[in-house]
Amino acid sequence: MTFSRADRSRAAEWWFTIDRRMVTAILILMAIGIVLSLAASPAVAVRKGLPAFYFAERQLLYAMLGCLVMVTASLLSPREIRRLALALLLLSFAAMIWVAVSGPEINGARRWMRIAGYSFQPSEIAKPAFIVMTAWLLAEARRNPDGRALSLAFVTFALLVGLLVIQPDIGQTILIAAVWGAMFIISGQPLIRAGALGLAGIAGFVIAYFSFDHVRRRVHRFIDPSSGDTFQTDRAIQSFTEGGLLGRGPGEGTIKSVLPDAHTDFIFAVIGEEYGALACLVLLGLFAFVAARALRRAASEPDPFIRLAVAGLALLFSLQALINVGVNVGLLPAKGMTLPFISAGGSSNVAVSLTVGLLLALMRRRPDVAHVKRPQLSPMFGRPSPGVVGDETAAIEKGPVRG
Repeated sequence: MTFSRADRSRAAEWWFTIDRRMVTAILILMAIGIVLSLAASPAVAVRKGLPAFYFAERQLLYAMLGCLVMVTASLLSPREIRRLALALLLLSFAAMIWVAVSGPEINGARRWMRIAGYSFQPSEIAKPAFIVMTAWLLAEARRNPDGRALSLAFVTFALLVGLLVIQPDIGQTILIAAVWGAMFIISGQPLIRAGALGLAGIAGFVIAYFSFDHVRRRVHRFIDPSSGDTFQTDRAIQSFTEGGLLGRGPGEGTIKSVLPDAHTDFIFAVIGEEYGALACLVLLGLFAFVAARALRRAASEPDPFIRLAVAGLALLFSLQALINVGVNVGLLPAKGMTLPFISAGGSSNVAVSLTVGLLLALMRRRPDVAHVKRPQLSPMFGRPSPGVVGDETAAIEKGPVRG
């Protein structure tokens, strides 16, 4: 793809302002997800009585849809992003309320709704929209401490967490709470409020521990493996040992034949067994590259809203990947968290594509009007005075340098 510098179309502007290295890393992750679905999903599909490449074909379909969503979102301006986030958040909240009341119960949870024959999880779309709206509210609260923005940020957070707990989806609740807390601190709120927020988070985890049997069982199994069935986690850890540095070879793994979630929650273990620890490190390096590049951009961004939104979206993307990997290697209790772009899943992949699309849009290079140097005017003639750094008019009047 090539564009002329004289081209003023929106596509050309996108091409010259987008972070192309970041786009390349994301496209590589998408391609890896398609390739790995060919390795991990056929055994699971056959075991479920489906065509062998059922999940692989869906992964390709959702990757194509994800590319379209990512590119479309990356074309938006910050103002358009705020409007889109508000609309998506309101629609997601309405859908999550409907799911809690009338949605089908699957494995003891109400998280999904059916649209045109496809299962859809509204909470996945709510996450990036919530992060953008939180960034806007916290930026407004910093700009106007006497306003209601901070109270609205707390109310929005409480509403989303409440809807997630009702489902119940404790893993996503922990992820959202962690990212929201990090954004709260980054926004420059007083440390005493951050400390109170941390204590509230600990209290919330304790309440979840005593209120939900599946949370309590998973924590017990993590602390004391002999207290329950740890087959999936044990087999995942064993797969890394069997894979070694270079793996057993594509298609030679056995974990995908015995684990029901080998194509989703435990696909990282399939990678470790068939492609080895070296491939796992390369994959982690890609995730780290995306996160580090986004956080570096956030650190240099003068606009509070963009800074908070970029940091929040980058943390949402990277922490989800970190939680999935932590479960696979036995460092965290099982949570049912997908690996972005790699695990099979329609709503998850589309939501991750939306997340990185918004991230790319906010990271696009834009002129900082506040730092553009204007020529100084001569008090007598009203003309630019020479010698101003960066003043093209003065340079032209001086003429070319000879020597």
